[in-house]
Amino acid sequence: MQWLNTSYGTWFNVSRNRSGPVFQNRFKSIPVDNEGSWAFYCSMYIHLNPVRIKGLGLGKLERSREKSGMLPEDPDAELVLKRLECLRTHRWSSYPAYGGYVEKPAWLYCEELWWRGNEEGIDPRKEYRDWIEGYLRQGIEEPKLSSLSSAVVIGSAAFVSKVRKEVLKLKGVDTNEREWKRLLPFTDVISAVEKLKGEVWDDFVDRHGDWARDLALYAGRERCGLSLTELGEFVNCRNQSVAQSNMRIRKRLKQDQELKQNYEKLLNILEES
Repeated sequence: MQWLNTSYGTWFNVSRNRSGPVFQNRFKSIPVDNEGSWAFYCSMYIHLNPVRIKGLGLGKLERSREKSGMLPEDPDAELVLKRLECLRTHRWSSYPAYGGYVEKPAWLYCEELWWRGNEEGIDPRKEYRDWIEGYLRQGIEEPKLSSLSSAVVIGSAAFVSKVRKEVLKLKGVDTNEREWKRLLPFTDVISAVEKLKGEVWDDFVDRHGDWARDLALYAGRERCGLSLTELGEFVNCRNQSVAQSNMRIRKRLKQDQELKQNYEKLLNILEES
């Protein structure tokens, strides 16, 4: 992929006197937790991607309705056949091998995912087909699939926390830092500040200029990647007030050693949680 995005991309742009990425989106990789069923559901999501389009009744609008609790319309037989044909014949999909429609190439290792979705004594290819094609025949969205479309990491809370810490240590690398920061909930920051200050959040959240409140907003900006609007919703303030709070605390951190120590303690609490 790196060669495709660099060498080929450069040649393509020069030959056509253009600039910018050749492909719609830059290449990205997403770590997936190897424990439990995360990898299995992720493979289902990938194999279903070519079929989840408007023309087959599985577009964004239809899936959005399903997520909101609306029952999907039952697909007719012709539509089901089109879905299955698309699934089984998509040129770049490994599903035909996983489903047993073609011989598995030597480089493709299917056993791990077959094992995860298979009951003992049942043909793993048939079992995998039943999982995937059952969804297409019924037209019902699997809840676990709907949460993977915009993820930067897939797995348990412990796995997400571990990977997040490692990624944020990287410097000078395109890691989509803001999205990784967002994986730290602001509620964790609030809990850490409460522990540090020895007071409940509701008791000091409305105190203008309170060091703990301002420190929480600063951490929310720096460590959670939240926007001013998002932070303002937690303290019932406008963007301008949150921005002023961040400017104030940033300046104080350079001059106030005690505040700086409290911020370091706050970060330590977050690291330990």
